[in-house]
Amino acid sequence: MTAPPAAGVQGAGTAAAPPLAMGFILMTVALDAIGIGLIFPVMPDLIESVTGGSLSQAALWGGVLATSFAVMQFLFGPVVGSLSDRFGRRPVLLISLGVMGLGYVGMALAPTIGILLATRILAGIAAATHSTATAFIADITLPEDRGRRFGLIGAAFGSGFVMGPLIGGVLAGIDLHLPFLAAAGLAFANLVFGLIVLPETLAPAHRRAFTLARANPLGALRAVGRLPGLRRLLWTFLLLALAMNVYPAIWAFFGKARFGWDTAMIGYSLALYGICYALGQALLVGPLIRRLGEHRAALWGMWIDFGTLAGLGLVTSGWMALALTPITALGGVTTPALQAILSRNTPADAQGELQGVLASLNAIAMIAAPLMMTFTFAIFTAPGAAIHAPGAPFLLAALMMVAVLFLHATRPRLRGAQP
Repeated sequence: MTAPPAAGVQGAGTAAAPPLAMGFILMTVALDAIGIGLIFPVMPDLIESVTGGSLSQAALWGGVLATSFAVMQFLFGPVVGSLSDRFGRRPVLLISLGVMGLGYVGMALAPTIGILLATRILAGIAAATHSTATAFIADITLPEDRGRRFGLIGAAFGSGFVMGPLIGGVLAGIDLHLPFLAAAGLAFANLVFGLIVLPETLAPAHRRAFTLARANPLGALRAVGRLPGLRRLLWTFLLLALAMNVYPAIWAFFGKARFGWDTAMIGYSLALYGICYALGQALLVGPLIRRLGEHRAALWGMWIDFGTLAGLGLVTSGWMALALTPITALGGVTTPALQAILSRNTPADAQGELQGVLASLNAIAMIAAPLMMTFTFAIFTAPGAAIHAPGAPFLLAALMMVAVLFLHATRPRLRGAQP
């Protein structure tokens, strides 16, 4: 099927994105997040059913599956991003959606743990399309408006992260395999939608040759890091991702140990966080960046993140933790503001590569943060611990935000940057 004419090409940009194409992109990002959250309520029973083992053995396999998903995003984020810089955004997004749908079908039908692991690996590769979706946004958006639209990407991801566990929990009550079949149906439906409405936004003049030297994570990181002034920003982005991944890594353990929350209350609190985050990304990011500029908006968000992380590390009652949750939405401006600064200072033919690098840095945080934060939690909650502090991981994350603030406050000024 012939793609509609592109609404704009990378390097030129346009503030008037095709509404249906934007809907497709946001749905694709939401599906990425649904794929992460979908397995939370389903995976223990699913693993037990295919292995015939105990719950403790299922937990070990669950860790392997989660880690493999993040590792694939680390390895393939730059590959998928670089492929989109070579062949365009449209074919990469559509092919990845097809692979995603097949991966979900495979998870639903997997008869052995080996096949289940293989399909989860496939899902991790397909979920690397987040980088291409973000590059698409950069293609069709003027530099000064990218922060706002990157905020919409964050809102879509937050919405999907809320919907994933809900879909998994409700449909698994009907049939254990139904959540994956439903996710496959959504992926295939979005693929058909994309075939109809998605334009190609990367003009042939702005494409570059695909090379493995730049498509692997380390090569891509070196290539992007050589761009003037961006190395410090990449370090800032990585430290921020490590700090903010304390929420999914430790929240359930923290709620139970500090406040005595049960599973239902933990689920409600996570839903509250996801909803506040999505609303903040959709409604607050654009106005804050327009009013403050990208750099000051990022700095403002970093201070909010520092304050909420420190507060959660010290609170002693559940209502106080819940009261802090909506404030965390204000700190959500930091990531899209940093993405906008990075995108503004990256050449037209490397936008996909840049977003692939950011996806890999996020994946590193998804791999490292759970290990770091759960280890810290274990030290300060173990029987006989000198200091009983379930909030210690949040205090560690707050200290990391001090480093983030220092890196950003002492940054070199970049060309064309907003104040």
